Amino acid sequence: MRMTRAFFRAALTVVLTVGTVRVSLGQNTTATAVHRTAIPNVAVGPQYDTAHVYVAPEDFDRFVTSLLATFGGTTTKQFVLTITPTPSSTMWQLVMTPAGNLSVLGFKTPIPYPFGAEKMSFLVTDMDAAVSAARADGADVFVAPFNDPIGRDAVIQWPGGMITQLYWHKTAPSYTPLQTIPENHAYVSADRAAAFIESFLAFTQGKVISDDAHAPGIEIGRPSDTYRRIRIQSNFGKLTVLVTDGHLPYPYGREVTGYEVAELDGTLAKATGAGVTVLVAPYVAGDRKAAVVQFPGGYVAEIHALAGATASK
Repeated sequence: MRMTRAFFRAALTVVLTVGTVRVSLGQNTTATAVHRTAIPNVAVGPQYDTAHVYVAPEDFDRFVTSLLATFGGTTTKQFVLTITPTPSSTMWQLVMTPAGNLSVLGFKTPIPYPFGAEKMSFLVTDMDAAVSAARADGADVFVAPFNDPIGRDAVIQWPGGMITQLYWHKTAPSYTPLQTIPENHAYVSADRAAAFIESFLAFTQGKVISDDAHAPGIEIGRPSDTYRRIRIQSNFGKLTVLVTDGHLPYPYGREVTGYEVAELDGTLAKATGAGVTVLVAPYVAGDRKAAVVQFPGGYVAEIHALAGATASK
């Protein structure tokens, strides 16, 4: 793929990424960090943990505008690229907000399999080492490493099904640390929880922040019930694992990321003014006040703030 010098210089500042898949995590899992000193730490930083959002080309600009109106931030220039190992063409733009970065894609061609299933990506320091570590930790290399215009990519699938893209740049990007780190959401079954958690912790060299076997069911649309919720943190960012029986009312299971903001009501007012729909009205659970929204183009996300937070004057 030929690129002009101007394009190449601009492209060196962007992230071509791909992300999460939801699956099932299990109960009765010993959720502890797994340390394997023989496997290198390939993480760079949580500001490079990028949500990957697919929208129709006709919704692309409206979606980006609504993100900026909701969270603030900036964008890179919009490009048309081939970012898959087989022929394809997509509009692409990186949206950088204080609450998290999003890689927005609007494919002009049919989307090659399995792209579109991944909803997050991790920047790694060494692609070969990362892929070897993923294999050693029980992940499947779903898409073998391939070249893109500014680096290399691979797609891995964790035990239980969650899919994550790994990416590496020839010239390392440099992004400002986030004000708040977003939480990727993984919905999993009890059957695969142990294998998933062990594999994910080993690869990320992360740790369990909390493991609540009786988290409030209102968080998954079932206020009369409880469920198991595990929160994991590493230098790749945050992951919230929701262990359920799969009996989920809409839109739960569709929200792939949770964004933390300083004050929820004011953020929702800005969002709805930009065409965002509130799917789940604000509720309080534990130390959080949260809502679920849908952006123009279909992207569903959770937004939360610390309970009792108020808008700054």
